[in-house]
Amino acid sequence: MREKIDEEVSVVMYYAAKSQAAQPHTIRWKNRDYTVDEIGYRHTVLEGKTLHHIFELTVMEEELWMRLSLNTSNLHWKLEAISDGLAD
Repeated sequence: MREKIDEEVSVVMYYAAKSQAAQPHTIRWKNRDYTVDEIGYRHTVLEGKTLHHIFELTVMEEELWMRLSLNTSNLHWKLEAISDGLAD
């Protein structure tokens, strides 16, 4: 079931100079760490003057999909939505 969350989360991200890729690695939400398995989709959204980097990803060890947003004006991460893959 897909659920809208809209909560700030802590994120450990990395940058690989060779591939020039920056992406989240670990997400801390509700006192639990989730390790990113695969980035399925990444795009940007401009809201007024603020650019958001959107990451849609899957989580290791669990069948979870998450949608994260990085606000470039304040560098805050937000978990926008989560899904366990089951029908509503």
